[in-house]
Amino acid sequence: MDNFAYTVPSQGSPRILVVEDDRDIAGMLIELMKDAGYAAESVGSATEMDRLLKKKDFNLIVLDGMLPGEDGFSICRRIRSADTTPILMLTALTKEVDRVVGLELGADDYVTKPFSSRELLARVKALLRRSSYASQSKPSQEPLTFAGWTIDPVARELTDSDGVHVPLTTAEFDVLLVLCQNPRQVMNRQEILACTHAGSAGPVDRSIDVHVSRIRQKIEPNYKEPTFIKTVRLGGYIFTPEVTVAA
Repeated sequence: MDNFAYTVPSQGSPRILVVEDDRDIAGMLIELMKDAGYAAESVGSATEMDRLLKKKDFNLIVLDGMLPGEDGFSICRRIRSADTTPILMLTALTKEVDRVVGLELGADDYVTKPFSSRELLARVKALLRRSSYASQSKPSQEPLTFAGWTIDPVARELTDSDGVHVPLTTAEFDVLLVLCQNPRQVMNRQEILACTHAGSAGPVDRSIDVHVSRIRQKIEPNYKEPTFIKTVRLGGYIFTPEVTVAA
């Protein structure tokens, strides 16, 4: 397939990169983003994506799962290992295991083809809103500490007892923050979802479980036997450490 790129120039608008090898779908997505007021560019392969990312920054990546050469799942894992830019996976794979794998690799949300333009746009808006949280002035939201960890809602940073920054995806940060703000309270998945997505279109089935699993791997002394985020049978999750406002 020939290399191609659609560009919608816009100053000051959120920038979205669409990685999609189907010309028709890419063109439709660009028009959808344009109508929503976003700046968007589309490339058709990992090679083109890498070339563009060296030159420009984006606020969100819409990533097709089935691409020529390196597929979207491999790209997602590679991006997430070094960057926290929100990723929305877009693919024709509809099995639950495929959706869960995408989330485990670091995707923030997952939409299957064929998709509703309205739903896709709602999910894009939700991810952009959540990722722009840090730029908003929230003086009342003080950094919180638990078990030597510090989470800063304004800077959107998590640091360990040595002050080392631990990267979290947008969704992982939101879930952890909600749990920290509601310590020692059982929260079901719907409550966590409502807090992190603010009533917009929610993520796919089991996404909260996937995000919690990834958070555990980053903060628990032993993620195989978690003590910070405990699962409550038929209830949801409870965050057990004492949480205090950072000095």
